[in-house]
Amino acid sequence: MTGLVSAARKGNAPYDLEVQLYAGSRDNKVVREHLRQFFAGHRCEEHVWTLGPALDELPHLRALEFAPGPKTELWVYVTAGAWEARNDPRLEFLIAAPEQDQRHVELLFMAAWYHGREGLGTGHTLPIGEPWLPGSTCEFFLVSLPYPFGPELEVCNFPDWHLHVLWLLPITAAEREFKVREGPEALEEWFDACALEYWMPGRASVV
Repeated sequence: MTGLVSAARKGNAPYDLEVQLYAGSRDNKVVREHLRQFFAGHRCEEHVWTLGPALDELPHLRALEFAPGPKTELWVYVTAGAWEARNDPRLEFLIAAPEQDQRHVELLFMAAWYHGREGLGTGHTLPIGEPWLPGSTCEFFLVSLPYPFGPELEVCNFPDWHLHVLWLLPITAAEREFKVREGPEALEEWFDACALEYWMPGRASVV
């Protein structure tokens, strides 16, 4: 059973979701525009994940899916509306992956809900509870700055406030233990030194 509803296929969705798929606050429209401008030239679809509690608690939450294009050869999935889960910090979340997969929409909705309950920020780890993708040894996300895309994507400005787009970087249990022991900056420095292939689900742990 799938919980995915997509704008491109909205005619197959229940009426209330079809009507509301593009609905949301004016601020969410600013977030959408920020993301679409950054990923100009990438085909974009908008998705909702209907299973689980996230949509009930965050009814404006959406996941934007960007196909490979000028900025990256990867598929990129980004929330629009996760910032409504918590006033401090106001965050959106990003996943970069080698292939198109609705699994990333589900994980983004899970992360947004978790942020509302527990509060996430840079350096935190989020347990996935199972492999990120089939064959992957990564069962955690490290919440990080979106280094592959830079500050132009990270910061979305509004007249009186701003939010940050953070990267959900899949990591292994051993890498999480290294982070707990040595700190997130040490882990990120080690990833840089190893030229981490972060987009590869089947990559080996580097620690």
